[in-house]
Amino acid sequence: MEDFLRSCPPLPLPQEMAAWDAQAFALGLPGAMLMENAARAALGVLRAHEPRLEGKRVWLFMGGGNNGGDAAALARHLHDARALPVVAHVKPLSAFRGAAAEHVRMARAVGVPFVNLASTLRRKDAARPEALLSHLCRSLAPDEAACCPDICIDGLLGTGFHGSLREDLRYLVAALNLLHDRSFILALDIPSGLDGTNGQPCPLAVQAHATATFAAAKPGLALPCARSWTGRLHVCDIGMPRSIRENGPCSLRLLPAAAAARFAVPIPQGYKNSYGHVAVIGGAGGLSGAAHLAALAALRSGAGLVTALTPAPSAPAVKGGRAEIMTLALPSTNTDAPWHGTWTEEAAAFICRCQALAIGPGMGRGDDALLILKEILEEKRRPPAVLDADALVLLARKPALLQRLTSQDILTPHPGEAAALLGCSTDEIQTQRRQALTRLTEMSAAAVVLKGAGSLAAQGQSPQLLCPVDIPQLSVGGSGDVLAGCAAALLARTAHNGASALATLGAALRLHAAAGLACATDFPCRGNGAVELAEALPQAWEAPREDDFLTFDQDMACFI
Repeated sequence: MEDFLRSCPPLPLPQEMAAWDAQAFALGLPGAMLMENAARAALGVLRAHEPRLEGKRVWLFMGGGNNGGDAAALARHLHDARALPVVAHVKPLSAFRGAAAEHVRMARAVGVPFVNLASTLRRKDAARPEALLSHLCRSLAPDEAACCPDICIDGLLGTGFHGSLREDLRYLVAALNLLHDRSFILALDIPSGLDGTNGQPCPLAVQAHATATFAAAKPGLALPCARSWTGRLHVCDIGMPRSIRENGPCSLRLLPAAAAARFAVPIPQGYKNSYGHVAVIGGAGGLSGAAHLAALAALRSGAGLVTALTPAPSAPAVKGGRAEIMTLALPSTNTDAPWHGTWTEEAAAFICRCQALAIGPGMGRGDDALLILKEILEEKRRPPAVLDADALVLLARKPALLQRLTSQDILTPHPGEAAALLGCSTDEIQTQRRQALTRLTEMSAAAVVLKGAGSLAAQGQSPQLLCPVDIPQLSVGGSGDVLAGCAAALLARTAHNGASALATLGAALRLHAAAGLACATDFPCRGNGAVELAEALPQAWEAPREDDFLTFDQDMACFI
């Protein structure tokens, strides 16, 4: 595994997490020990949010799987901390086996009370959340005047859950959510009812203030759509061996905020040519703004030189009054086909002297543009290229050109462009994003990002990288052009830092996201344009912000 991928924390799918557990057991690690470690880690997370536990009333909801065992083990620790835990279980204690049964026995032995909820959940009015919560109060705190707990622990269901919540658990989850404004809710591993693969409630899930997930985050937890269910996500070390975390099955990895770090280091004794010359090909007809934004973003991302190649009538608008944006005006007299007859030996020689290309912003989708794209991609000496916007639609028209792409190239489709490339609907792309990205990477050797809230990137057989952000300030026209220019600027520097196309794409995604976060300061309710986004790129380099919803256990820092 290349160093870049090694620096991206794993996001194992639920079935892959089960394989990790099986590998740990095969090494001889006892399940009861991992469960004990999980409980201790969860106690640490709880103390981070609720430092004073003594005298706090804690309800722990215990399901029938390993998450239930985690809850039983945590109850014992809470009892030792002089809190007042009560474990509410939905399955008879006699049915527990293995490590979970051991922790139930130990918790009961030290005096933790356990209450069976079976009869409560069978009540005729259990479907009414308010009525069920009232019954829970009478069952779990019969002698308390103030019956709602200070803390609620969700250990009902683990990451292996899928499908739809059964009726009694759906009632219970709805009742627990009524506690959200009264009690601190901590989910163990995953909020019950949330799908660990896609981050969607099925059909509802516990709304936690924080989630302690064990060994690694799961893809569904890291997706932006899960944020309202997980609260702050804590990834906890429970002693899962490093060899398993690094080499166990893992289809996805988290793209960290630090992904752009290697590009932030200045080149020793560098000058403008050291930082690369980017050529932007686009801006035809009335689409000059797209090429201007890509060129501006390339400059703001640190390119030493930027030149826009565009039909002559568009050159002044593409330059847009920016002295730093150079133009190579291509002779054009045909308003209906602005690229017709424009590609000259001079233009071909020029792009071969550049270090990276951004092809497509405002290029147009006519036959004349397709011919230019073909000329560029068939040029044997061309530099690496970022293909965006109209170039992607043109590739969809002429799929054979995808074979001209190399492992140094980058494709940046949004869902509509991905649908054009794959010959399907945008809805299919949005509902099957991981599968769509796999199909896109199979079409060429290039690195590919499928843009959107929680963008996904991959190349060849690599794990898919999840950029776990949803930033409203990025949802503006021209944002994709800014990303294309940013990626091209970083691509122009790969000769100096040895980054792969996938690592370069990952850096561009996180830099682009950081610029969006910078815009959020001045435009908290949106209203920024793509120009403001491009202008924020230099500040985005300064201090990449870690994702404010996610915390990694200190013991895992060396791995991450």
